[in-house]
Amino acid sequence: MRLNQFISHHTKYSRREADELIKAGRVNVEKTKADFKTILQENQRVFIDGKIIKPQKSDLYTVIAYHKPKGEIVSKKDDRNRRVIYESLGAKYASFVPVGRLDFASEGVILLTDSKKVARALMESDLEREYIIKVKGNITQEAIEAMETGICLENATAGAHPKNKIEKMVFAPFVKYEIAKNDVHFSKIKVIIKEGKNRELRRFFAHFKNDVLDLRRVRYGWVSLNALPVGKMRFLNKDEYKSLHHFMGKYD
Repeated sequence: MRLNQFISHHTKYSRREADELIKAGRVNVEKTKADFKTILQENQRVFIDGKIIKPQKSDLYTVIAYHKPKGEIVSKKDDRNRRVIYESLGAKYASFVPVGRLDFASEGVILLTDSKKVARALMESDLEREYIIKVKGNITQEAIEAMETGICLENATAGAHPKNKIEKMVFAPFVKYEIAKNDVHFSKIKVIIKEGKNRELRRFFAHFKNDVLDLRRVRYGWVSLNALPVGKMRFLNKDEYKSLHHFMGKYD
């Protein structure tokens, strides 16, 4: 494992921050020189400012489910002084890592964990994500066909954040969809997808002139929102942890 990766796995620092620590000479590695190319050997000890890094045990971690409301940012801070989720969660969970994102205007379940390994595994997975969406106008047959077969857009900027530079995007077929209401004024649909690309659903529906008016994620993998109130969190239950441990066993 690379040195910066080891540091990010077992401390509060990101890989980029780990690189800065290494560059500043604050990192020492037992029996070798600490630099950007260092590959650690098994049980090799690493120190930051003279303090040893104690590897986290992979089977000891905490995961919480949070019902993010509209109007909160999934970030540590915001340059526009908008409210961030950690203001609601409190200092106790300041070190927890979010599993993916929900944009400012969206709400629903988001998972957070004190294990970067777990967060990365969940984010990179093809676990199902289930959403209830309200869109402008009626859902056309063209949009339905794209949900069923997938679509590649050379220009997927409609529905994207103005500062986002991603233009081309490939949308895989939806796992499932259920149209609850299809009307010229607005429509309601439940969709299940297995990806978590940048504003994926907002981009998809905007391409068909169905601007998203409301988006709520009600399930991530085996963790459902259920009756969790807006702005509140809960720990995973016994069955959810059992599913997570099984998932991590396959990931390892």
